[in-house]
Amino acid sequence: MSKRVHRRKHPAVELNITAFMNLMVVLVPFLLMTAVFSHITVLDLNLPPPGAADTKQPKKPPYELRITIRKNMLVLSDNRIGLIQRIPVKGKEHDFARLKETLKQVKARLPDHTNITILAEQQTRYEDLISAMDNARSYRAQVDGEWVFAELFPDISIGDAAK
Repeated sequence: MSKRVHRRKHPAVELNITAFMNLMVVLVPFLLMTAVFSHITVLDLNLPPPGAADTKQPKKPPYELRITIRKNMLVLSDNRIGLIQRIPVKGKEHDFARLKETLKQVKARLPDHTNITILAEQQTRYEDLISAMDNARSYRAQVDGEWVFAELFPDISIGDAAK
């Protein structure tokens, strides 16, 4: 006696993805709106052109303001009168607040001047160089009840400090 097993053939089932598509229509825009995109700030620096040292020097060189970052001080100077101010290290950090106040005074005397050169020693920390550039570029001021960024010296050149 043999028993026959009859299996029923199931009809082909179609996959219903309507619910999944509805989920994607809602989820994708939500994720795009709440995503945090990284913001990278680019600072344009002025570097000397190739062969600039070989050119003839003009009779009267243009005014050049310099910040020299030393291990134990910040030195603000120019190419006409020389030393403007030495700012010693405050605690273990450079005193960038005092540098900014001094740069505001210099800017008051030279309102049209926008160039500054930042010279750093070999072992200068990256954070100190960035802080010097930020403090030389602008400062916050209150104008008509609103806080705005006032321009100091936005055209920054960088280089190595003399030993």
